[in-house]
Amino acid sequence: MMEEDELEFVEDLDAILHLSPEVQLAIEQVFPSQDPLDRADFNAVEYINTLFPTEQSLANIDEVVNKIRLKIRRLDDNIRTVVRGQTNVGQDGRQVKEITRDIKQLDHAKRHLTTSITTLNHLHMLAGGVDSLEAMTRKRQYGEVANLLQGVVNVLEHFQKYMGIPQIRQLSERVKAAQSELGTQILADFEEAFPSQGSKRTGGPSIVLRDACLVANVLDPRIKQEIIKKFIRQHLSEYLVLFQENQDVAWLDKIDRRYAWIKRQLVDYEEKYGRMFPEEWCMTERIAVEFCHITRTELAKLMRTRAREIEVKLLLFAIQRTTNFEGLLAKRFTGSTLRQLGALCPYTKLPETPLEPTNPFLEDESGDDNASEKDEDLDRPKKPKAPDNPFHGIISKCFEPHLYVYIESQDKNLGELIDRFVADFRAQGPPKSGTEEGGAVLPSCADLFVYYKKCMVQCSQLSTGEPMIALATIFQKYLREYAWKILSGNLPKTSTNSGGLTITSLLKEKEGSEVAKFTMDELCLICSVLSTAEYCLATTQQLEEKLKEKVDASLMERINLTGEMDTFSTVISNSIQLLVQDLDSACDPALTAMSKMPWQSVEHVGDQSPYVTSVIMHIKQNVPIIRDNLAATRKYFTQFCIKFTNSFIPKFINHLFRCKPISMVGAEQLLLDTHSLKTVLLDLPSIGSQVLRKAPASYTKIVVKGMTRAEMILKVVMAPHEPLVVFVDNYIKLLADGNPETFQKILDMKGLKRSEQNSMLELFRQRLPTPPSGPDSAPSLSFSAPTPEQESSRIRKLEKLIKKRIQ
Repeated sequence: MMEEDELEFVEDLDAILHLSPEVQLAIEQVFPSQDPLDRADFNAVEYINTLFPTEQSLANIDEVVNKIRLKIRRLDDNIRTVVRGQTNVGQDGRQVKEITRDIKQLDHAKRHLTTSITTLNHLHMLAGGVDSLEAMTRKRQYGEVANLLQGVVNVLEHFQKYMGIPQIRQLSERVKAAQSELGTQILADFEEAFPSQGSKRTGGPSIVLRDACLVANVLDPRIKQEIIKKFIRQHLSEYLVLFQENQDVAWLDKIDRRYAWIKRQLVDYEEKYGRMFPEEWCMTERIAVEFCHITRTELAKLMRTRAREIEVKLLLFAIQRTTNFEGLLAKRFTGSTLRQLGALCPYTKLPETPLEPTNPFLEDESGDDNASEKDEDLDRPKKPKAPDNPFHGIISKCFEPHLYVYIESQDKNLGELIDRFVADFRAQGPPKSGTEEGGAVLPSCADLFVYYKKCMVQCSQLSTGEPMIALATIFQKYLREYAWKILSGNLPKTSTNSGGLTITSLLKEKEGSEVAKFTMDELCLICSVLSTAEYCLATTQQLEEKLKEKVDASLMERINLTGEMDTFSTVISNSIQLLVQDLDSACDPALTAMSKMPWQSVEHVGDQSPYVTSVIMHIKQNVPIIRDNLAATRKYFTQFCIKFTNSFIPKFINHLFRCKPISMVGAEQLLLDTHSLKTVLLDLPSIGSQVLRKAPASYTKIVVKGMTRAEMILKVVMAPHEPLVVFVDNYIKLLADGNPETFQKILDMKGLKRSEQNSMLELFRQRLPTPPSGPDSAPSLSFSAPTPEQESSRIRKLEKLIKKRIQ
């Protein structure tokens, strides 16, 4: 039974002591051993066989058993020792915690003791410092007080949490009382040294007052402000007496004396009192700023009283001297006191950005020496105005309510300038053709904008508020007057005054009448007016931008010169229309002659007809002159070519329809003439020029489209009218015109009888393609816009109506 129990115990023990290979390997590395009992694969049977290999060896079995038992007891003792050691470690941990708790208590006690000692030292310093402070205050030992008071105040800050203690609170009240007494005492010392009554200074700089200023830095800031205020008031008291309102030197014509006086006073102050006040007080700048405040107030009051005596020259003189002085202040001082006092906003602002070199008003006009001189004069007021000048406007702001005098003066000056331009134009006459003046910009417009630039710069120096808006209104007024009196007023008049520019030529179609053309000088004048208007348009746009840069941001939206730019655009359009009308009217007799030629009796096709030669002659006479005079404004020459073509081609087609009846040979001759005109019109932009330049694509497209239509009309006329269906389909294909009136005109040109025309018209209506239906479908080109023939028909009806009324 016991053997079975032992066997079970051994099996349980093996299960307990079974370790993983990794753990076993780690144990062998840490505790290497050659003992078989320590092996992981220990086998008891093999071990016994090793101990007792033979039967004879069994004789020593008792000795072997005793050794094993001894080894077991030693192992048990080692295990017991280890277990007891672990128990002792737990007891040691509790002891360590108790020791640590005691150490922490000692640390707290040490820290509290240190704080107490420090506080007692501070209290000793505070008590001693307060006693010393009171004693030094009575003796006016401000030099020692300045350093001591700052230390006492710093120490007192450590006792803010102990103010509940009566003794601490009492010391704090004594410090406050000492500070109050120091403030009162220092103010009294300054009052004694610099009495406010009377201008005679009985006191002067002293070491006591210099140390008193150091103490004031530590006291309530109001003490420092009071010292500064009283000293500056006393220092400037003489100024108020010398420049009283009733004094002769107080008026604007002697404003220089005010600034000369303050300059002397500042020099005197720095020599006598410069070292008395701390440098960070900026006393020199404060005196200058207070002088500016007083001067601005006094000048404003004086100008209100004597407003009727203010003349523009006097006002500008005073403003110039004042801005010069403000610029001098900017060079000498930083303006820090203005920012500290918050005084920068009400009357000062950063200077405006100077005009860029690309400013149109700075352009150097050829032959205009006076303009450059004006530019130099214009720049002079800007020089004293330094970059980032915080003093700008600190005095000169008082002149703003009286700038209406300046605005009225500029209104008068500009009116006289426009009158002078008109008189000069009449005296000198228009620019002569064939000279450098021909087609050039009129010099008067450069003079006008130079003067505008001068006014704008001057006004921006004076104010960027409402006066700038008033000046912009004046600019608008005289831009319109210049456009009317100098530009539109000098355009040559057409020979017929009835009707507008668009129908004047329609009233000249009398047989054999000669159309009065513009002379070469008149064409040159029109081109010159156009170039000047173009220059004024571009410069007015830049002027608007500059005005918006100068004026206050809140007023920027009120600057709008769009109306004036539209006026110059109208002058440009009218000038182009005059040029077009002149050439168009010159070609009218030739077209009239074309429509009255007997085309039915033409027997053979020859060179181009005389009327074509006449048209080409007029084109070669006018176009080179216009092109040369508009060389600087090429886009407007292109506009002229396009407008002339848009006017001439429909008129040519309209006269083409009047040529009836036409024989086959006559149609061929007309087709040849049409091709000749087409060639000339395609070369129109560069006709008579030594430099061949390709015509703009937009222009070429217009010519090709219009003249191709004229060619198609003649090709339809040349086609046989039988069979009818083929003729009608050919017409619809070539002209793509669904208007029966146009088809009727073609039939008239062919000389068909009414009976034939009626049947062909009926067939024409039947053969017309049906336009696509549906809400989203767009009408075809053939049935949408009226053709040039329809438009010409309407104009012709209007012409007949006008002629009937005239008769």
